[in-house]
Amino acid sequence: MKKRVCVIGAGPSGIAAIKNIREVGIDVVGYDANHDVGGNWIYNEKSSHSSVFETTHIISSKTLSQYEDFPFDPSVADYPSHQELYTYFQSYAEHFDLYRSIEFNTLVQHCKRVDNTKWSVRIKQNGKERIEEFTDLVVCNGHHWLPKYPNYPGKFSGEMIHSHQFKKAAPFANKKVLVIGGGNSACDVAVETSRISKKTSISWRRGYRIVPKFIFGKPTDIFASKISFIPTAIRNLLAGMIARLIVGPNRFYGLQKVTHKMGATHPTLNSELLYKIRHGKVHPKVDISHFDEAKVHFKDGTNEEFDAIIACTGYVLSHPFFDKNFIDYSSGSVPLYLKMFHETYENLYFIGMFQPLGCIWPGSEQQSKLAARALKGKWKRPMNIKALCEREVTHPHIKQISSSRHTITVDFHRFLNDLKKHLPKKKKISA
Repeated sequence: MKKRVCVIGAGPSGIAAIKNIREVGIDVVGYDANHDVGGNWIYNEKSSHSSVFETTHIISSKTLSQYEDFPFDPSVADYPSHQELYTYFQSYAEHFDLYRSIEFNTLVQHCKRVDNTKWSVRIKQNGKERIEEFTDLVVCNGHHWLPKYPNYPGKFSGEMIHSHQFKKAAPFANKKVLVIGGGNSACDVAVETSRISKKTSISWRRGYRIVPKFIFGKPTDIFASKISFIPTAIRNLLAGMIARLIVGPNRFYGLQKVTHKMGATHPTLNSELLYKIRHGKVHPKVDISHFDEAKVHFKDGTNEEFDAIIACTGYVLSHPFFDKNFIDYSSGSVPLYLKMFHETYENLYFIGMFQPLGCIWPGSEQQSKLAARALKGKWKRPMNIKALCEREVTHPHIKQISSSRHTITVDFHRFLNDLKKHLPKKKKISA
């Protein structure tokens, strides 16, 4: 039977999938609700699929964020802006002639697996619905688009939004702003609003580890990659010691003590937050106890009135085009071999559904190469794939604290190596 593959999403993972599947001579069609490639990195002032805001820069360096088959232009910044990334993904799609394989402004509404050789996919395009049939389905819809909101007792009478809706700091000028969260988005939002707000505070439920974007003049992930050969536990220990040496303990900044080991949560890369705190522009607060109209009560017994709250509390892993009784990874574990192969459904692939301590796209590219080989019949699923799927859950690369955010974590370098073991070695070009 001739293969016809459906790729859901034309973000960074989706275009890598389309490119690599096309290269092995298989018919592929990509669907995306946006008007162009880029996914989250298409900045839009209105609330949309995109989660970037006006001043967003990536938190991994360009060297460890680029596709193996399409390096960044040397002129691109060490930490590219969303504008540079959008241009990069457009250039990738143009270079590999991907646009002719993608239908934009198209929503995938429902996917039904008929059997091991057929999928029925219902799409909506220009207000009209239609059914398309495919032999295989490749899911690349991302996992940073469905906001997860916090739940506290009481009611807040001011404005409350999720970071997904935060597009620029301007609307918060001269307002008292409370940012909830200690991750990368929270710290970026706190820094940006502090430039023009009347007062910006940031509420943490626990101590977070703040890591600078540069260590000894090098992007942090580049510096860390120099010791990637060391076992993960020892490497994380060294990284934690170096970070503490550079920034000092959290108590110097009025922040809660870090009680977990390096790697037990995703580190927060930010070189401005601690500066802003020590300059009196961002004010640390502990976790919230409850709301009382405009007043927010904190667990240390203090309270304060705010005009606006920005909840930077993460996202829900969601696949709305699947029936809940078919696949639902919104809570609990994600037992997929190499974070892409289901133990039962051989014509289903997930690309980019993992969270590295680094950038997703290099891993997505390698997953796409492996998916292409599998679709072409050049790679066979292991006979013990059920056990391997279970092992993904019981033996994670890094032991992290129990949280829905940490169900798909991988070690960046180890994950790339795990994937490349299943791919042909690249031939070295002799001088």
